[in-house]
Amino acid sequence: MIVTVTANPSLDRTIELGAPLARGEVQRATATAEQPGGKGVNVSRALLASGLDTLAILPGDPSDPMIVALRAAGIPTTSVPIAERIRSNITLTEPDGTTTKINEPGPTLGESDERALLDAIVASSRRAEWLVLAGSLPPGLPVDFYARVVRAVRAVSPAGGPLIAVDSSGEPLAALVASGVGVDLIKPNAEELAELTGQGSEAAFEADPRAAWTAASGLVASGCASVLATLGAQGAVLATADGGWHATMPPIVVKSTVGAGDSSLAGYLVAARRGDAPRQRLAQAVAHGAAAASLPGSTMPTTADSSPELVSVTALAP
Repeated sequence: MIVTVTANPSLDRTIELGAPLARGEVQRATATAEQPGGKGVNVSRALLASGLDTLAILPGDPSDPMIVALRAAGIPTTSVPIAERIRSNITLTEPDGTTTKINEPGPTLGESDERALLDAIVASSRRAEWLVLAGSLPPGLPVDFYARVVRAVRAVSPAGGPLIAVDSSGEPLAALVASGVGVDLIKPNAEELAELTGQGSEAAFEADPRAAWTAASGLVASGCASVLATLGAQGAVLATADGGWHATMPPIVVKSTVGAGDSSLAGYLVAARRGDAPRQRLAQAVAHGAAAASLPGSTMPTTADSSPELVSVTALAP
């Protein structure tokens, strides 16, 4: 089973526009959709769509509309009750695939909420193959929360604990890497990779995947076993201690980029669960991300929607 943790979940409303967004004007939507979201939740949705067992852990009262929607969607869930409601996010998508997101900060969690969430994660991790820590942290949680989770999980299962993947950004991701706890996978995008390493830029990494791989390799040297860096339309790179690869997909018609990065992580985990080698894991990650981008709103792809056989993978090292 793959357990995901979404510390700052959301109820996501996607609004599709029939024309480019015009600031200050009145526009009509061509379609709307409302789905439970947050990075870990999206990973669980994609895993479930691909036939894998998953459990989504998140803070939220059982009566919260987001938790109700999550369970109505058939996603196995462990919710840790909190006093405030889960945030709502709005996504605007334009005909050419351009996406604008408006995210609320999320509820404030106290020390008791942190302890309850940590206890739930540790308890569920005992039966997990992978533990995925994903997304931003809500107000109130310490910036090193993910590092604390890793230490707590490994303290109760030092030999046979789950593999751990982290998909976050900003201070929480930087604090995790600086802590030295070491995880099995991190999944930054180009912008996050540049911010984390202090090298290059989003545009530079997308223009030069080898530069992105070089930056990712530095993170491997610092203790992250693997780094999957997504590069938008330029695919993704994977860096491990044994080598590096760049993968690209033939051009697609982009309908929405919402959840594409989360789907890439899910694709990697699907391939890892099959026992695939790193090269094939990267191909499945890129195929899953492309499949998500070709679907409307925040629809998660199945393995049948993805085409890893169309992905071109180039070795960067050794």
